[in-house]
Amino acid sequence: MKLVIKVEQINGRCPAYQLGDRIVLDDGYRLNLDETTACCMHSLGGIMPFYNSIAKGVHPSRMGLAHKDDRDRARAWVHCPDACDHTGGGTVTFSIERVD
Repeated sequence: MKLVIKVEQINGRCPAYQLGDRIVLDDGYRLNLDETTACCMHSLGGIMPFYNSIAKGVHPSRMGLAHKDDRDRARAWVHCPDACDHTGGGTVTFSIERVD
């Protein structure tokens, strides 16, 4: 089982990520360096509260993280905590999906 965390949208300017970049976690918690294309420590703050539940099979809709049009697909949506309007940086939106 893997968790695939994918960059879906960037608001502002992000020096770490480009659209489509991925963070891949094997077994739901081990960083797969071969399949990960980029990883920013700041973004992990938005991912870490949820990755363990998703890895254990909790559906994102139970956590309020599923898109209203995406309820059948077990994909969670989270974003980087960068306050881009104040820092001149960018806020990145990620999808998190469990892949068996």
